[in-house]
Amino acid sequence: MDRSPDAWISRRTLFEGRLFDIGHVVCRPTPEVRADIEYAGLNVLALPTAGVFALHDGPRRQVVATPKHAVFLSTGLAYRVTFPGNVGDQCLTLRLTAEWLARLAPESMSRDGFHAFTLGARAVLPPAAILARGLLWRQFVQGDVDALLVEELGVGLLNAALRAARESRDGAEPDAGQGTGRRSRHVERVKEAISTEPERKWTLGELSGIAGISPYHLAHVFTEEVGTSVYRYAMRLRLAKALGAVLDSNNDFTSIALDTGFASHSHFTARFRAFFGLTPEALRRAAGSGQAAKLRKIMTAQPAAAA
Repeated sequence: MDRSPDAWISRRTLFEGRLFDIGHVVCRPTPEVRADIEYAGLNVLALPTAGVFALHDGPRRQVVATPKHAVFLSTGLAYRVTFPGNVGDQCLTLRLTAEWLARLAPESMSRDGFHAFTLGARAVLPPAAILARGLLWRQFVQGDVDALLVEELGVGLLNAALRAARESRDGAEPDAGQGTGRRSRHVERVKEAISTEPERKWTLGELSGIAGISPYHLAHVFTEEVGTSVYRYAMRLRLAKALGAVLDSNNDFTSIALDTGFASHSHFTARFRAFFGLTPEALRRAAGSGQAAKLRKIMTAQPAAAA
């Protein structure tokens, strides 16, 4: 995602360092947009922060990426991007040369790019990595960039994403989303719908209608294919969306809760703490202090439980 002559895509460089460059990509598609084939100019780790996109890098092969995912693109990889629901997306991108990728993560290398098990893959980020991505983005929003913290967060995100991709390959994380059968197509339709409107109070009946199968069959197939229930999948997307509002706005927490699909402030706080390991209030306080030491302490804390 490093070049585009199209006005509906904007790209800018946020950070240039010895280890990697960080960019910000915003896509605002229109109904007339037709995504053409592109080629990754460098090894790229794409970290969606909002919206949803589908990456196609082979016949009948696609992955749907949301703010709970990381996507790897290798040098020379041909791909095209589409946007379910034409919502568009925003991404942070870590661009690495082959030299630094080999130094930072030698096990991920194959020739000049990512290893085959990582190439074009999508990884489900653990809660600490989603939080790290939010804190990394906040550094650029605030405009007071601490280079050491940015590099620590970036390296941590790369390692977490590679670990998640490896676990997905080894079968520990079933959410690889790369099947091509009918079951996978049913599941992908549901994932796209939820990703387009994570704050919506979906019902199993509505989603089964989108998938074209019965509610019972959807609940069974979704859990088998994704490795988690439809409810937990939707909850993770809501929390990822809420994280941005907590870090990047001064909105009160009740408003954030209702805007992102939670029933109340208390429901939101409980889910947020269970997933990220601290309350929205505590996170905003620490991030607002601008103290790197506090942010590092947050990053090393273990979440109490996954949502």
